[in-house]
Amino acid sequence: MEMVPSEENQFVPKEIHNAAEEPRVLCIIQDITSAKTINERLTLNLPASTTLSKLYEDVAQKAGYVNGTFDLVWGKTLNMAPLEHNSEMSLSDSGFEPGGKKNFLQVSDKDGEQPQVASDESGTAESSGLEDSSQERFIGPLQRDGSAGGSGDYSSPSYSYSSILSKSDTGYVGLVNQAMTCYLNSLLQTLFMTPEFRNALYNWEFEESEEDPVTSIPHQLQRLFVLLQTSKKRAIETTDVTRSFGWDSSEAWQQHDVQELCRVMFDALEQKWKQTEQADLINQLYQGKLKDYVRCLECGYESWRIDTYLDIPLVIRPFGASQAYGSVEEALQAFIQPETLDGPNQYFCERCKKKCDARKGLRFLHFPYLLTLQLKRFDFDYTTMHRIKLNDRMAFPEELDMSPFIDVEDEKSPQTESCTDSGAENEGSCHSDQMSNDFSTDDCVDEGICLDSTSSTEKALKPKSLLTFELFSVMVHSGSAAGGHYYAYIKSFSDGQWYSFNDQHVSKITQDDIRKTYGGSSGSRGYYSSAFASSTNAYMLIYRLKDPSRNAKFLAVEDFPEHIKSLVQKEKESEEHEKRLREIERNTCKIKLFCVHPVKMMMESKLEVHKDKTLREATEMAYKLMELEGVVSPDCCRLVKYDEFHEYLERSYEGEEDTPMGLLLGGVKSSYMFDLLLETRRPDQVFQPYKPGEVMVKVHVVDLKTETIGLPVSVRAYLNQSISEFKQLLAQATGLSAETMRVVLERCYNDLRLLYVPHKTLKAEGFFRSNKVFVESSELTDHQVAFTESLLWKLLDRHGNTIRLFVLLPEQSPGTLANRTLCQKAGEDSDGPFEGSKGIRKSVDAILEASTEKLKNLSLQQQGSSASDSQKSSDTSDFEHIESPTQEAESTSSLCMAADSRELENRITESSEENQFVCEERSDSEVNNDRSTSSVDSDILSSSHSSDTLCNADSGPIQLANGLDSHSITSSRRSKANEGKKETWDTAEEDSGTDSEYDDNGKSKAEAQYLYFRAEPYSPDDASCDTQKCLVVHVDKRITLAAFKQNLEPYVGVPSSQFKVFRVYANNQEFESVRLNETLSSFSDDNKITIRLGRALKKGEYRVKVFQLLVNEPEPCKFLVDTVFAKGMTVRQSKEEVLPQLKEQCKLDLSIDRVRLRKKTWKNPGTVFLDYHVYEEDINISSNWEVFLEVLDDSEKMKSMSQLAILTRRWSPATMKLGPFQEVILESSTVEELKEKLSEMSGIPLENLEFAKGRGTFPCDISVLEIHQDLDWNPKVTTLNVWPLYICDDGAVVFYRDSREEPLELSEDERNELMKKESSRLLKTGHRVSYSPRKEKALKIYLDGGPVRDPGQD
Repeated sequence: MEMVPSEENQFVPKEIHNAAEEPRVLCIIQDITSAKTINERLTLNLPASTTLSKLYEDVAQKAGYVNGTFDLVWGKTLNMAPLEHNSEMSLSDSGFEPGGKKNFLQVSDKDGEQPQVASDESGTAESSGLEDSSQERFIGPLQRDGSAGGSGDYSSPSYSYSSILSKSDTGYVGLVNQAMTCYLNSLLQTLFMTPEFRNALYNWEFEESEEDPVTSIPHQLQRLFVLLQTSKKRAIETTDVTRSFGWDSSEAWQQHDVQELCRVMFDALEQKWKQTEQADLINQLYQGKLKDYVRCLECGYESWRIDTYLDIPLVIRPFGASQAYGSVEEALQAFIQPETLDGPNQYFCERCKKKCDARKGLRFLHFPYLLTLQLKRFDFDYTTMHRIKLNDRMAFPEELDMSPFIDVEDEKSPQTESCTDSGAENEGSCHSDQMSNDFSTDDCVDEGICLDSTSSTEKALKPKSLLTFELFSVMVHSGSAAGGHYYAYIKSFSDGQWYSFNDQHVSKITQDDIRKTYGGSSGSRGYYSSAFASSTNAYMLIYRLKDPSRNAKFLAVEDFPEHIKSLVQKEKESEEHEKRLREIERNTCKIKLFCVHPVKMMMESKLEVHKDKTLREATEMAYKLMELEGVVSPDCCRLVKYDEFHEYLERSYEGEEDTPMGLLLGGVKSSYMFDLLLETRRPDQVFQPYKPGEVMVKVHVVDLKTETIGLPVSVRAYLNQSISEFKQLLAQATGLSAETMRVVLERCYNDLRLLYVPHKTLKAEGFFRSNKVFVESSELTDHQVAFTESLLWKLLDRHGNTIRLFVLLPEQSPGTLANRTLCQKAGEDSDGPFEGSKGIRKSVDAILEASTEKLKNLSLQQQGSSASDSQKSSDTSDFEHIESPTQEAESTSSLCMAADSRELENRITESSEENQFVCEERSDSEVNNDRSTSSVDSDILSSSHSSDTLCNADSGPIQLANGLDSHSITSSRRSKANEGKKETWDTAEEDSGTDSEYDDNGKSKAEAQYLYFRAEPYSPDDASCDTQKCLVVHVDKRITLAAFKQNLEPYVGVPSSQFKVFRVYANNQEFESVRLNETLSSFSDDNKITIRLGRALKKGEYRVKVFQLLVNEPEPCKFLVDTVFAKGMTVRQSKEEVLPQLKEQCKLDLSIDRVRLRKKTWKNPGTVFLDYHVYEEDINISSNWEVFLEVLDDSEKMKSMSQLAILTRRWSPATMKLGPFQEVILESSTVEELKEKLSEMSGIPLENLEFAKGRGTFPCDISVLEIHQDLDWNPKVTTLNVWPLYICDDGAVVFYRDSREEPLELSEDERNELMKKESSRLLKTGHRVSYSPRKEKALKIYLDGGPVRDPGQD
């Protein structure tokens, strides 16, 4: 079927048939199927017409894979479905970008299985045969000597993907990292690769009747091990295991110590296995015994006790030592090395009955079958008070002989006595100092092998050949003490090969890779060598005793117990079911669906439909999804292609009801560049066909007689249609005459274009997918005038610029309009007196109840550009319908109120050359709930600058909207040459980008024009307006704030100069708007405005917040009052203004010569303002300005701007204390003068005085534990205004000290106590404590399936 009419072919993309001009597609392909290929890239440069099936063939040849065993997915888009294998769609049609742009793809597993490797003959890059279609040769991975998990066996740069070991080669399955669960994955893989543990777990049988399988830790481990052994996936999830631990999703984001996890998990397994055959299996596998003894050196008496252990913690570097132990053997020897108790540490001998010299130590009595060694790489640095990681080198052998470390003495000799607890004091015992486990509990796992029952003494006497252990697991940590990554190197007992288990990646490794985990560097092992060593090193080692009679082999699948065989079958069926679901998911199209529901209006949902479902079946699914049953018949519904952004119906699908959705939508994707709309119709209607290339036009009919604009009617047109043809189409749709029809296109916001050229096409006029036009056809003479002068243009212009605002009036109105005094220029010709302006005695309530007819009949007033037209007004009625969804919902019976239209009209159009509206700075500072925001602003009204006449701000002309952005013109500061001319707004307002309202001759740049304003009472749903009146105002947003305020005067009841306008934002914050010549263009529909009583600022005035600066108080910044400063006022005059307010409101009686004002930048004190400085001449000032007031102990010492005021503070290392702030006044910016002043003030000799600049926000607080080394003391500069000081303004903070003072020596307890005090002090001042460690969540496994809330737990 021809989908596009022949005349529309020009709008349908055509294929490029000229191969020479065909663009090419650059593909960058990453192979993420293996740990060794994840950093490699494959490059293909293919013609844009290449099909997806051909792309798969090329990638298979390049990568050395069998085609069909892998998927290609987009590399930089989440959750995208794979590209279809057998699709004949071209790359350009599949979303690839040609022309040199990079298209990133990834080779991923298909159905969870890794790709099959092709033979070397066909799989290498050299024999791929793609040189003719690829402009870039593939460069294989380079050798990665230092990378963890690397095999180190790469032989040449001509590397072949065929040599990459996939899952089928290793035979092992990885574990998915949930977020930060690499430590768990490493331990689980180690336990899985331990034959005795795996076999023991398989021999345990789960009884579902006794326990919930979800919370059973052994059962979930069993399931995990079965999947690790039998699954075909590359990696499997561990969420079921962690769920059995009682963990939620937040635990996945907590990294813990793998040794701690081992202990906690073994303890949980023991608890679960109580009163079963496996109750003691963990101890039999992992538990050893040692003797903690103290022997008297005088009589030979020995007191001892037997302890058990699950792992042996080996110190990397002894406390205080500069060198680390070089090997595990050295660390083991140090572990059992006895210490001598002498001097004050003498031991009280029970036999000698006195304190004697003694020897205290540990002896191993029995080593476990599985020996676990923990290398204690994490330590605490008491100098920096931080946790650190020791990266020193510690070698470990593949076979470890433990016979030198066993105790072979007769434990029952006459010289020894057995005791239950140590006769020595416990400070030197293994429990409190060296051992990391609670050895009184048995914390390990179990296996189903038969262990001999010989006593510990007999085991200790075994020959040396039976104490050889072979290494089979190295758990590696890469990172620092703050965090890192765990993975495991594990040897398989099946073939003796070492593998890297790095989360989901499993690969072969060599002995070289294991040796790299020793840590350290090639240099000497000095004290600081750890800081420069590799951060990747071994953390836990697990050895197994070499005993052929006890060493077990893994159970084969055919040897599984029956309950494990049934579990394998169950997991296999579950995996097949997941595979089928994934296959369905991969073939499911997911697209956004819209529907204009007859009852619920516009609805949105997501349609998920299989690619093989037909359009008819998809329509039935959408019908049910949109809940149309019983509302619309299924026969009255259809799916069409829809563009939500442009509200554009792209095309319909006539005759394609049996076409599969996959073909109709262009393939299976998780997101599309278009949407679907479920269109409905009435039974008597017929669906209109939508063809590609058509455009949507929303047509509004305009009635000039009633000044109304109708609701939109949708019409579809073609871009190559002429305007005359388009008018015929509109005439059919609207019933208007095409001969007298005027068509206006709104191309963008308020951009109106009259379409008057008959033969011009819609495309040439700027039509796009979705368009909006206004049509009018009347016999009036309005079409004979210029379009921009016509009534049609004015009506559309007003329609496009009208917004709706919600205005909250003050709670009380102090007076009425009659209380105002209106000033007009004497002798000026007025447009007419205000009707009732002198005699009105209406209250606010009476005004709100004014007749609605006066407002509805308010004429559309437009003043001409000449003075002669200024008195003319249109008698046509005000249009009642403004196109707005919110207005359409309003009740037509609501009361409309307004002041007399003529009164408003005349007042707004009054013109005066002397009395002009002020242009005030817009305030964007938050209105605080303090004295600074009282509703009446009594403090401002009492100001001496408030006594000026108010009429000049009350009767001036309205600033005209000139079509320019209010911030598009930036006026420079007025020059001296213009001082004699009419004064305009030449303060901070001009600098901030406000265009002046008047020209250089003081005349208005344009005559005043009436802009639409209509107000009605409004009753919101909430109770916010119980005591206040609310208005809903429809207003032209080009109106100035001054005109807007004058229109509000009848409703507020006071002159516009006596109330303030606050804009309310989404978070209910209020910001005052005071810039009178700025329009309401920044406002939008349904914005909220609050009106507050109080004098508004006049020209040249600024609202100022005054804060007190208290340099030696915990809170140095305290708000005092809100006041007004004026342009031309001196600093001394402003102080005279402020001091009476401080006395009245803050009870501060201050002398004018003992206070100073200074610049405030957030909390930082800055430039000191001198009494003779003038605002706007010497000091830049802006609206809602903030200033510091500082009370002086003496008269002001700052006399000149060349002086520099610096705040200094003494640091005393000997007492670990900071002194109070003291101000230093410098005559020049030299370091020499600063040091001389400090020396004179403190008595420290110049040669011993050191100083440093403070950092951060005032008061530049810093911990006394850090200040001595963290600041840049005694910088080598001669002036203060260069790096690293940059002291160029008043208010800088400088610390100084005596270099002869040594820091106070603190004990550990004193340091900890001081640290707590400093932490508390700095937190109170809001400063960050840099040495505060982050809180770590304790690792717990919950045996009941979830955490129990402990009220006493932090």
